[in-house]
Amino acid sequence: MPRTRPPYPQKFRSQIVELARNGRSPKELAEEFEPTEATIRNWLKQADRDDGIRLDGPTTEEKEEIRQFQKKPSALQQERDVLANRCPFGTAWFAQETNSSRWKSSDS
Repeated sequence: MPRTRPPYPQKFRSQIVELARNGRSPKELAEEFEPTEATIRNWLKQADRDDGIRLDGPTTEEKEEIRQFQKKPSALQQERDVLANRCPFGTAWFAQETNSSRWKSSDS
């Protein structure tokens, strides 16, 4: 399993971005601080998107919104599974309701 580190605090990222915007190169900042040059470049790109300078990707707010939408189906699926496990008669009722039109047509 690859070793990962916790994300850098937002305040730290903002300070690095500010230093880069004030003339320091990402390479210079990477040598002085821990994040890699590529990481700092990514932070700069994302800050530009958030500020409306770049339009080639989602903003931080849009990314968070996407994450929330991606979580919803799994939460709904968990709720469905809990209901199915706790109430076996509920599952039978749902099955009967979905097949009710088929049963009615065979009785006629």
